[in-house]
Amino acid sequence: MSRTSLKSERLEKLAVMLAGQSPLKLEVAAAKLGVSEMTVRRDVLDSGGRFTCLGGHVIGAQNDVAGDYVLEQEIDHHAAAKAKACARAANLVEDDDTIFIDCGTTTPHLAAMIPQYLRLTAVCYSLNIADILSRRQNTRLILLGGLFHPEAASFSGDVALQELQRLSINKAFISAGGVDEQRGVTCSHFHEVPVKQAAMARSVQSHLVVDASKFGKVRPAFFSRTDAFVSICSDRG
Repeated sequence: MSRTSLKSERLEKLAVMLAGQSPLKLEVAAAKLGVSEMTVRRDVLDSGGRFTCLGGHVIGAQNDVAGDYVLEQEIDHHAAAKAKACARAANLVEDDDTIFIDCGTTTPHLAAMIPQYLRLTAVCYSLNIADILSRRQNTRLILLGGLFHPEAASFSGDVALQELQRLSINKAFISAGGVDEQRGVTCSHFHEVPVKQAAMARSVQSHLVVDASKFGKVRPAFFSRTDAFVSICSDRG
């Protein structure tokens, strides 16, 4: 059998696997197909857009993975648009602000883009955000604790909510998985909802930071109306 025929056969098998389980770990796909992970990546690249690789997983190109959002899968998804949205949000941060930065794969761009010379108190509840903020000079970091959720690299629980009640926040930068005029602002993880809402309640201003791919989408966990935000920072302006 020719290489082209073998590749076509693997792609059809991959389609069957994804029909039963999506997203599919790259290592699992490689084991089931009896090839290396690099071969699977090459096959996906040559699939004509049928499939794509995201963060060590294989998904159908048209498959919406946000319902089973896993941080690792989303890191490179719309990265340029997320960075552009965060550049707009970073311009809102001022010297001596106390800011809250939400979890997710959009907000790390914001944490990295805030000018180093600004003096800040920064509040967060996710490890990826805390890692970036901990390396900043002139920044006092408050990491909210509680139960750790590895799929989102974030914490939740009474500990985080009690700590938030003791804080006064100038600006809260909130991420979301869906923004819809009628259904409001939503996310994929229910454990994030109380933290997001508490941070917004303790903030003078709340800013929504999302790339435009989130517009018109609805995720399972509702946490706010759109008019609760002073601004929506996105790659569209």
